[in-house]
Amino acid sequence: MMGNAVSENKDLLLAIDQGTQSVRAMIFDSLGELLAKSQVHIQPYYSRQPGWAEQDCDYYWANLREACQNLWRAHPGLKPRIAGMSVTTQRSVAVCLGEDRNPLRPAVSWLDQRRTAKYPRLPLWLELGLRVAGQKQAAHYFQSRAECNWLAAGDRALWARTRHFLFLSGYFHLRLTGQLRDATAAQVGYVPFDSKRQQWAGPRDIKWKLFCVRREQLPELVPSGQTIGRITAEAAGATGIPEGLPVYASGADKSCEVLAAGAWTPELAVLSYGTTATINTCNARYVEPIPFIPPYPAAAPGRYNSEIMVQRGYWMVNWFKEQFAAWEVIEAEKQGVAPEILFEKMLETTPPGNLGLILQPFWNPGVRFPGPEAKGAMIGFGDVHNRAHMYRAIIEGIAYALREAAARLERRNGVRIERLKVAGGGSQSDGVMQVTADIFGIPAERPHTFETSGLGAAMNAAVGAGIHATHAEAQARMSRPGRIFLPQAGNAELYTRLYSSVYARMYPRLGPLYQCIRRIANYPTLD
Repeated sequence: MMGNAVSENKDLLLAIDQGTQSVRAMIFDSLGELLAKSQVHIQPYYSRQPGWAEQDCDYYWANLREACQNLWRAHPGLKPRIAGMSVTTQRSVAVCLGEDRNPLRPAVSWLDQRRTAKYPRLPLWLELGLRVAGQKQAAHYFQSRAECNWLAAGDRALWARTRHFLFLSGYFHLRLTGQLRDATAAQVGYVPFDSKRQQWAGPRDIKWKLFCVRREQLPELVPSGQTIGRITAEAAGATGIPEGLPVYASGADKSCEVLAAGAWTPELAVLSYGTTATINTCNARYVEPIPFIPPYPAAAPGRYNSEIMVQRGYWMVNWFKEQFAAWEVIEAEKQGVAPEILFEKMLETTPPGNLGLILQPFWNPGVRFPGPEAKGAMIGFGDVHNRAHMYRAIIEGIAYALREAAARLERRNGVRIERLKVAGGGSQSDGVMQVTADIFGIPAERPHTFETSGLGAAMNAAVGAGIHATHAEAQARMSRPGRIFLPQAGNAELYTRLYSSVYARMYPRLGPLYQCIRRIANYPTLD
């Protein structure tokens, strides 16, 4: 149920944002201003074998506790004014719990690369149907990547003991409230979720034939803005959050980011320049961004986020830093700044269009965008090009890929994108924002706060606590533009010519070569 109208002295919202790199505890007011924040950096994962990415559940919980306790130590006067709270987390971090509701193994990060060929075999009629629809390869890709499938194949005894299978947000809700519940909008991953109806798939849905997980292993789903539960005495002692404080459902970090950025209709697209780069449009209609790929549930009930992602996104900046930027790393340490500050100079010293050096940023393929055989490429090298041009090629290449994705979303939505909101770490660079505006040829805006995922969670807490009556009202009151970057006419024209005449033609021409590489070198691994 929605909360009642909040009392006058309880007018603030607590948001917990567990990201890939850190956990943040934040306090927002009813107008979306960030009043206080505590951030604890974390080790994203550890690897016991190449390609594995795991983290201990207790490690996540311990750092959440530390972030909260640090927040209260620094801002004790705000604590009595908290009306409600909500949690958002990185997507698709899988947790296995036993009968006693304790973790049976480390959580599996979304960065984990494991697969299995021992997934459930489909009935012949279904195999034939998928083949006719051209979806057999995609279905088997999802089956091979699904955590429940390779966990069950790799350790049958452990999977037999797995009483509850949920995502990290559901685990946090359990630790905070004692309830095995999770937000509907947090169900982003390889589970039998009915994206159109925004609920677990019905008993006759073919999704149950794709995965090993059973319905009784999955948590109860709660729509965004409704009550998950209340802070228990045990959780209050561990975190300092007031006992009995209501916890409201929110959604995964990307869905909260889209809500906070002000997206409500598909005329506004939200770019996220994070480890994975994404473009999202929000819609009241169920619109598959790519055929047979469902939209995600938005962090507002009854709405959908149509998302296309560039799998490696701004991870490529880290790749560049590790492989080519030793001087900048050393110099940044001397100056006491982040290496990315020095990378900004690379954008300043290289021209728009990069003297024709163009990058296709598919260092990690996607099942549908552009395709499972995709690889990265950089073309147009000449003796004038140096490391700075390589860096600009990365920034421009990610924006080109997202422009291509935007064109797909416009066709699917039947609506032209008129404005961009840009969030994530890359959005903090003025140079990156200007490149984005120029390549898209439309205004690119930052949200008024960098903490967009946390703000989206706070909006849900505001609706649940009765501070705002609806999600639309919360969004209108709590979200507004930050700095706006307008496209520069000459640059925009140059980028359009390069995009249309070069970038858009790269994949159709290189795709067959990627397929040959895959057959010969078996990379990416063939199923």
